[in-house]
Amino acid sequence: MTEYSILDYAVMDEGESAVEALAHTEELAQLAEDLGYQRFWVAEHHNIPAFASSSPEVIMMRLADRTKSIHIGSGGVMLPHYSPYKVAENFKVLAAYHPGRIDLGFGNNKSVPQIAKVMNEYQEGELSYEQAIKDLYKYMTDEDQPDHRFNDLKANPTIGEDLEMWILSSSVANAKLAGRLGLAYCFGIFPFARDNVLEIAEEAVAAYRENFKPSKATAEPRVMYAAFVAVAEDPDQSKDLAQALDWWLLGQDNFRYYDRFPSIASSQSFEATADQIQAMEENRKRMITGGIDQVSAEIADWNRRLNADEALLIPLVPGFDNRTKSLELLADALIK
Repeated sequence: MTEYSILDYAVMDEGESAVEALAHTEELAQLAEDLGYQRFWVAEHHNIPAFASSSPEVIMMRLADRTKSIHIGSGGVMLPHYSPYKVAENFKVLAAYHPGRIDLGFGNNKSVPQIAKVMNEYQEGELSYEQAIKDLYKYMTDEDQPDHRFNDLKANPTIGEDLEMWILSSSVANAKLAGRLGLAYCFGIFPFARDNVLEIAEEAVAAYRENFKPSKATAEPRVMYAAFVAVAEDPDQSKDLAQALDWWLLGQDNFRYYDRFPSIASSQSFEATADQIQAMEENRKRMITGGIDQVSAEIADWNRRLNADEALLIPLVPGFDNRTKSLELLADALIK
């Protein structure tokens, strides 16, 4: 049976501050726990004024402190920006405070060149992504690797458990890598991906399972997919929510065009160009939108097509009340 989780961006709605956005994220995490979701993950984004999720590890500590049992994770740490050693230390500290509840999700999206530069300008060299993952695995598991260049180093504290480690990607190549390294795998079905993204997802998941080798971190292959969802009880209302998401996902000025996430009223006042309309129509093919019956049926279809163990749902819609309602509707329809 597929398990369900939530990915949150600490969204700042129109008229809201970062303080309010982070408080709302905390409330959503508590609600997700009450509703029976498996995980509540926080995204990492930089230089995007409408998101307060620039430091997922810090947010995770707050969320784990304010919840009791739900897994709290990163969706995900952008590994090329950081030392794998320091990432391991951060997550081991989190796990020491909250044993058995911390997930380490990571990816390799370097964002815009300016962000990549500012995050890495003091580095002497650059690790390959595969080597960074191997290093992170070693530091997280304390595995003895005599040939490793830093085998004598240990990432402290020692925590007595192996955290769940998830590679986040939208490619077959990284799916194979996740399998070879024995890590859990999450495929991102994002609107700005290629047209045949679901077919690519099917291929990636098959490649992951075919290449999987058990490790200390993951004994058996574990597949999750992430997808944007705009859902409401009334299909007409879901169209209003999806329209706001349409405008956001155009990604204008590297997602800096809007100082806050567009409200329903604002999105209805915008006038789209022909190119923007075409982009929105293409994006809709890779989103899950509609009334709850339609959305739950489409999620069930995606679960079947990908043979998914888990689904990471992204209710990136305007308004805290709408995001709250989304979690409630989805839980009522999906979580048994």
